[in-house]
Amino acid sequence: MESSSALTLSQLPYVYPAIPNTNKNSTFWPAGRRRNSQLSTRLHCNKMFVPGFGEASPEAKAAQNLHNFFTFVAVKIVAAQLESYNPEAYVELMEFVAKHPLDDGDKFCASMFRESSRHKNLALRIMEVRSSYSQNDFEWNNMKRLAFKMVTESNTRLMRDYVSETSRPETEK
Repeated sequence: MESSSALTLSQLPYVYPAIPNTNKNSTFWPAGRRRNSQLSTRLHCNKMFVPGFGEASPEAKAAQNLHNFFTFVAVKIVAAQLESYNPEAYVELMEFVAKHPLDDGDKFCASMFRESSRHKNLALRIMEVRSSYSQNDFEWNNMKRLAFKMVTESNTRLMRDYVSETSRPETEK
């Protein structure tokens, strides 16, 4: 059931028709940079165009979400460490987490820096753990494999459900 009907731009015969440059004395193109009518106007692209992401690509948006997720993970790790050897700092961290959302990791750490010198040390520890976790412990290949698996299984399940709903005999509807 794995098939794709999406065409990449390179599979389209022509994206823009060739614009012949019949007037060699045209002042539209600066001297020495006149449009060469022999240049191919066909685009060679092997990736899908994803509209609606404005200034960032889908990968950049996913990276930003992962960045914030790594902050969340770092807070969990630091909290677990503090709970066993520094209960006072653990309580301070949990109170700060209750007051400040973790949806933006950088904003969270910046707020923590400005809270107090004890919080500054906690923020530094969270940033250190965040960096270490993302570089050394996060299993990037496993994430990619799981994402592919989830998309495939979800697509298969949704198609199966749709087919079973639409192919019921009229007496069952």
